[in-house]
Amino acid sequence: MSGRLTGKVALVTGASRGIGRATAIALSNEGASVVVNYISSNSAAEEVVREIGADRAISVKADVSKLDDIEILIKQTIDRFQKIDILVLNAGLLWQNGTLEATDEKTFDKLFGSNVKGPFFMVQMATPYIPEGGRIMLFSSSLTSFSMITPNYLLYAATKGAVEQMTRVLAKDLGKRNITVNTISPGPIGTDAYYVGKTEQMVRMQSNLAPAGRLGEPEDVAEVITFIACDQSRWMNGQNIRINGGMTVG
Repeated sequence: MSGRLTGKVALVTGASRGIGRATAIALSNEGASVVVNYISSNSAAEEVVREIGADRAISVKADVSKLDDIEILIKQTIDRFQKIDILVLNAGLLWQNGTLEATDEKTFDKLFGSNVKGPFFMVQMATPYIPEGGRIMLFSSSLTSFSMITPNYLLYAATKGAVEQMTRVLAKDLGKRNITVNTISPGPIGTDAYYVGKTEQMVRMQSNLAPAGRLGEPEDVAEVITFIACDQSRWMNGQNIRINGGMTVG
């Protein structure tokens, strides 16, 4: 297959469902080989591999909040494809009961482990295998700039604020090797995970936050990620790209 990413290798964490799945397929459609990381959904991950083609994709089970699992994920990627051109750190936890009063140490450590520790050490362990011109994309949220945020998102927003600061510094540190580091910050996206615990009224209210009056779709995010992965984005570095249909502006 020929495309803008032919010959490139992409590792996408949390790629069996939602935004990760859409991203893995979008990158493959441009010619990239893809490592489909998952933590529990083996059948869903294998379905993504079949859609891409087993000649250009593998699935790897790994909990990217655990260093031993990260090592396994990187090793299996390199054993199969020898390099990592595109690192998309989509895996993470959404927590909607993170008020100051409701947060205990176990929950704090779980969220920071998944959303901050995982991406930090994924970058650390993957960087030796990323060639010049590589792309790293971390994930934050448009909630970090949304003035109507509720206290329920205190802990989640704190983890994403840390990710945004990591991006700023990594862009400088790795930019010397011509590796760009950017943050993807989606607004409400209609994935299976999004709908958990939400009433129809809540979905309708959040749909109306964007001028178009709808939720985002996984493909809306995947297509932006694909652009950043391509050579045309080479001068985009250290940026926070908010993909929310105008929910936040400025």
